[in-house]
Amino acid sequence: MRVAMVPTMGALHEGHLSLVRQAGENADHVVVTIFVNPTQFGPGEDYEEYPRTLDTDVEQCRQTGVSLVFAPGLSEMYGTTGTEAPKHFISFRISKMTDQLCGPFRPAHFEGVLQVVNKLFNIVQPDAAVFGQKDIQQWFLIRQMAGELDMPVEILMGPTRREPDGLAQSSRNVYLTSDERKKAPMLFESLQRIRWQLEGQCHSARSTRAGEAITEPGTPAVSVNPAIISEEINRLDENGFHVEYFSLVTTPDLQPADVIEPGRLYVIATAARLGKTRLIDNVLFTFKDSQTHDA
Repeated sequence: MRVAMVPTMGALHEGHLSLVRQAGENADHVVVTIFVNPTQFGPGEDYEEYPRTLDTDVEQCRQTGVSLVFAPGLSEMYGTTGTEAPKHFISFRISKMTDQLCGPFRPAHFEGVLQVVNKLFNIVQPDAAVFGQKDIQQWFLIRQMAGELDMPVEILMGPTRREPDGLAQSSRNVYLTSDERKKAPMLFESLQRIRWQLEGQCHSARSTRAGEAITEPGTPAVSVNPAIISEEINRLDENGFHVEYFSLVTTPDLQPADVIEPGRLYVIATAARLGKTRLIDNVLFTFKDSQTHDA
């Protein structure tokens, strides 16, 4: 019997449910965990205000064929109440992979993520776990943790679910005002423009070597023009976004990239605040066949 787990913080939407369905395609039973984890929230973040809709979440899980919902309280996970700090003395230390993207803007966030995911893996003992591409840095970190610590869990990626206008689905979208909601899809539009320009650069590089396979040794890397990113940052700033970062990084180490090498997978990622809402999004890109994976 194969068990797949979908860890969530609740306030489930179609993005979560798509992960549940993907888990069901890869296992006999699906376990959904619902826990708003305090150790991944920093000072001034929205831990207290984070939407909590447990009854609705459980009903959606039932309708989607989930075998078990695990919704522990703070006392079960950390031996504490809501008025006390979590009681733990051992934590994760991450090198290099949180130097970019969300890491500098959310100190200790990913340490808290790895802590709670590790605990959930130990409690549920799944054969596989599904996490969404939208939280791309989280996905690579969890996969790295599972590999380095020899956890017998297959880490699967679920594509980002989007609204019809392209906005990545997120529980935090409820914070957007009506005017902000109209502007929010610009973030994905900026990612797409950069992707298209990179595709064009790679196509031009490939055209200069007509008749040669793109994966042959010696195929030149393509230099990235930093202006294509700065132009998008300016466009977003002019429309009321406060851009925290807009980056092109390598995988799996998530380091800055100024060239595109054939055959390597890259992440084009951004985070920006629109009003009081922090939005994140990304697309994946590879030079190997000039295809992108935008979920």
